Amino acid sequence: MGRTVPSITQVFLHEEQALTRFRRALRRSDQLALDELLDNARQHIAAAAYATHVLPMETFLVAMLLEEHKEVRRLRDEVERLRQLQDAKD
Repeated sequence: MGRTVPSITQVFLHEEQALTRFRRALRRSDQLALDELLDNARQHIAAAAYATHVLPMETFLVAMLLEEHKEVRRLRDEVERLRQLQDAKD
């Protein structure tokens, strides 16, 4: 019989587990940042299932980058809004 292909969730959990020793070696603040990045990637597991031609870890890294970029855009919008409010006061 053929081999069963692991689901993308199983692959993600395996990759997350592979980072355990790396995570433990980090400072506490960096551990928390890594946890947030992994949480960001976890939000996109369903989409990652469609990226079968890409290495799984690359897909997870793109998902992390996507979430970070969304946060940067949100912060830029907030800065612009605050600048406009400040300009209106002046």
